[in-house]
Amino acid sequence: MKKLLLTGFEPFLKFKSNPTEAVVKELHGEAIGDFQVTGKIYPVAFERISKMIADDIREEQPDVVVCLGLAGGRHNIHLERIAINCIDGRPDNNGFHPNGEKIDATGPDGLFSTLPLKAYEAALQAAEIPAQISNTAGTYLCNNVMYSALNYIHSAGLDTSAGFIHVPAHHEIGTEMDVPSWPQADITKAIRKIIEFT
Repeated sequence: MKKLLLTGFEPFLKFKSNPTEAVVKELHGEAIGDFQVTGKIYPVAFERISKMIADDIREEQPDVVVCLGLAGGRHNIHLERIAINCIDGRPDNNGFHPNGEKIDATGPDGLFSTLPLKAYEAALQAAEIPAQISNTAGTYLCNNVMYSALNYIHSAGLDTSAGFIHVPAHHEIGTEMDVPSWPQADITKAIRKIIEFT
């Protein structure tokens, strides 16, 4: 059976919970489609994220890496097409405030997802799960982990597919913060469907 590394994040900023953490905890250890899933939850910390994702890819030797992140305010699943070599935006959970620095001083400006995004989009829409391909993963930790995963895979010459998926808030966040939200079960269902079609 093939191996799939599934990553999510801890709560951050004003969000007291994170639906990606719940997805990863639920799917960790499961056999889905052709894959055995190994789940990892990452801290929202710029200084640690690049090493952590590289170490996990090196140690787990997955065939596929699917990274998840919360996009509070979005209405649907966003399948991210590209990560850029830049961090910017609000402070992370350790108080570090990025200001447009490069993730890798010698790395390429951008790296494209190697996941089958069009197939995911079609499969999710056929299952009546709202989804679309997105051309920006932002400049926060979500973009950072996507870029770092793809950059490590490229640098190491690995035959590993990888990419990033943004999910909406779950109802706990939606109720508290008045943003669009889904049931947690539907978010998990969407990610399970993506793994089935990988």
